[in-house]
Amino acid sequence: MNQSNKKRSYIHPEGWKFAAIFLAGSIVLLFLSTAIALVLIGFFLTFFVIWFFRDPERNTPQDQNLIVSSADGKVCLIDEAYPPEELPIDSKKMKRICVFMNIFNVHVNRSPVQGKAEHIVYKKGQFLNASLDKASDKNERSSLVLNTENGAKIVVVQIAGLIARRILSFISPNHMLTQGERFGLIRFGSRVDIYMPLDAVTKCKVGEKVLAGESILATLK
Repeated sequence: MNQSNKKRSYIHPEGWKFAAIFLAGSIVLLFLSTAIALVLIGFFLTFFVIWFFRDPERNTPQDQNLIVSSADGKVCLIDEAYPPEELPIDSKKMKRICVFMNIFNVHVNRSPVQGKAEHIVYKKGQFLNASLDKASDKNERSSLVLNTENGAKIVVVQIAGLIARRILSFISPNHMLTQGERFGLIRFGSRVDIYMPLDAVTKCKVGEKVLAGESILATLK
């Protein structure tokens, strides 16, 4: 399924089926239940689901030397680490910038660079609080390896969280991603780790709020 940057509905398609389920349940309650509070809760949840799956357009800077955020949220960690062990790439330390998404953030993930999807590897795991450092190793995750036109290798890891229990990928290996293109989604709060060359120059700081496809996290040398 190609989730390109063309004009689309403000709501991601994944959201409509959940909204339909909650709406159907609310209508059933409306006719069968005398508990008005339950009916109101049902309609509230319907609108919340629609809002949660919002997918706004973003103005992405097109520059092969820029690494933009893959997720909306807050930068929770900047360090050096090895990429996930299940990836068939050289095991060497890379710079890592982690973005934590709470339940109120947009959860559509975007490519940090323009490049070719070399590998996409899913690994089952736990569902610890995604803001914890150990979540990178312990939690369920899906890793995407990107090769850029200038030869840099970028790894983007979608990590499930305490509430998030479903990671979706919209692309397949060999797909050519444009910078800021939608490539996946994580439902209900989670984290994205972005690995880059050690000499990349950091342009963000821990605690900073960022937007997927817009905020610049680092620049490549």
